Amino acid sequence: MLKQILAKLPRRSTKSFESFEDPSNSPNNGGFQRTQSLNSASPKPNAPKRTSSAVFPSSVIAGIEPLLPFKDAPTSEKMSLFISKLSLCCMVFDFSNPTKNTAEKDLKRLTLIELLDFIASGPPKFSEPAILALCKMCSINLFRVFPPNYRASRSSNGGENEDDEPSFDPAWPHLHLVYDILLKFVNSPSVEPKIAKKYINHSFILRILDLFESEDPRERDCLKAIMHRVYGKFMVHRPFIRKSISNVFYRFVFETDRHNGIAELLEIFGSVITGFALPLKEEHKIFLWRVLIPLHKPKSLGVYFQQLCYCVTQFIEKDPKLASTVIRGLLKYWPITNSQKEVMFLGEVEEILEGINMSEFERVMVPLFWRIGCCINSSHFQVAERALLLWNNDQIFNLIGHNRQVILPIIFPALETNVQTHWNQSVLNLTLNVRNVFTEMDNMLFMACHAHYLEEQEKQSFAGEKRKEAWDRLENAASLQPILGNTTAVLVPMPRVN
Repeated sequence: MLKQILAKLPRRSTKSFESFEDPSNSPNNGGFQRTQSLNSASPKPNAPKRTSSAVFPSSVIAGIEPLLPFKDAPTSEKMSLFISKLSLCCMVFDFSNPTKNTAEKDLKRLTLIELLDFIASGPPKFSEPAILALCKMCSINLFRVFPPNYRASRSSNGGENEDDEPSFDPAWPHLHLVYDILLKFVNSPSVEPKIAKKYINHSFILRILDLFESEDPRERDCLKAIMHRVYGKFMVHRPFIRKSISNVFYRFVFETDRHNGIAELLEIFGSVITGFALPLKEEHKIFLWRVLIPLHKPKSLGVYFQQLCYCVTQFIEKDPKLASTVIRGLLKYWPITNSQKEVMFLGEVEEILEGINMSEFERVMVPLFWRIGCCINSSHFQVAERALLLWNNDQIFNLIGHNRQVILPIIFPALETNVQTHWNQSVLNLTLNVRNVFTEMDNMLFMACHAHYLEEQEKQSFAGEKRKEAWDRLENAASLQPILGNTTAVLVPMPRVN
């Protein structure tokens, strides 16, 4: 018998779970029915007080009493006991005050551990009421809306920054157990996907994706693992998951410019891309062009650059013909005033060029090396160094060697300008090394480019002198004009055109 009369368990009406039945109506839920009958038999004169924290919505706080341990229950009753324990864990506590409801919090934690151990032990097939009760418990504990000011602190820099201290959720002692339960449940062979898909449905998946806004990196890691398993187990939901994640990216790039979970979502997509069948569907190519390429635009690129670069290279490994498309996209979004992003772009270009074939390279080499020439002349020494270090890559060196007749005339002015004017000694040394490489590769071409460069410099110098002389003449003419006093402006009508 229960030692303490339980208050009514909180009921939360969630849009994504309107189709869920109350677990108390299940014929296998004897424990939960007994609890409800005790609650209705002894109502409390004062309603329990609602409390709220900075992260969690307000919830009713009441006492919790653990039920019978699984080891003491007969096998035939374990599933009913499982549902009863899930129902008791629907109580959400306020963790903003560590000294409040400590006994009840600990009892819930122990019950969650029991549930986790039961799922991990490999029970028989989960019944539909059990799946419903677990999804409802997870929704009540996990699904919450983060207050606007919770995200506003990141608005100035486009989301979580690499240098920001991570923000840890005070409710993590319960949250991580609920996440572990959901992960074990989705991964369990005792779960029948045909039944579970009714409750782990589109609405459930959208709410999971909303939680990637959390600032707690531990929570985002748990969500990433769960979404991996859901994508793998529920094949019917795969197109919807891809579309929903794409929509998150669209909102981030074109609307909000801030989101804390972009890196984790890209990591999920990285493993999804590896499973794409060949030839690639048009849907996947559109995702590359409309989602992954524009993701290079936000100023918070550094937070998720590694994951984004992995996704892009996976696409190119699947279909090498996409390499030129990706390079054109990078040139479209190439940063002009952000040196850190420029260094990252040059690193990604190097990775792409390592796997590109000759025909694709020849399609983009002219605009690409024009941009690399601009980077070589950058006054920021890290950008110039990174651009010049491309020549140390054997694959890129071979590509340049086969197309030196086109590339050297584009690059030569940038090299000569660096030799004459660049302030950084390291950049100067690397520039001289690249010049020597071209000299050894094709001395006649190098001398021809040098002669053409000198000729162009003379033309520019002559044109500059002519402009200066023209301005001098204008200044002299203006200084000789007499200053007229009491002049009146006259409006001259324009002739009509028939």
